[in-house]
Amino acid sequence: MVTDEVGVEAAQTLAQALATHLERWSERTGIKVETWALPTTDVESYITRSVLAAVREALANVERHSGAETVSVAVTVGATGLRMTISDDGMGSDAPVEGRGIDLMRTAFANAGGDLDVNFVPGGGVTVTGAIPFGRR
Repeated sequence: MVTDEVGVEAAQTLAQALATHLERWSERTGIKVETWALPTTDVESYITRSVLAAVREALANVERHSGAETVSVAVTVGATGLRMTISDDGMGSDAPVEGRGIDLMRTAFANAGGDLDVNFVPGGGVTVTGAIPFGRR
């Protein structure tokens, strides 16, 4: 099977690719993943690539910086677009943080016509939320 630059096997749906990545990441890091929702319909390949790139970076940030024990993930697809939420129970931050990883996540969503925000809560973790409206690319 052919795999692209973000590790998506050509025949995988977004839900399959997310489930596989989340399971492998949790096994490797020992951080529990709670999957709240995965898409029940598939999306265009460029959206899949953008979402997976953002998820990978968000999880890398959790692993490197948060001290979290659990990460919660929800990715849903509706008639008007895709929504993503990734929350961790790590240490958060007293002030907004900017950096290469956050820029990469925002760029990934922007490339698909979407927007992404990162919210820090002191002692309460980080929540990454993104939306990609359909037909806006």
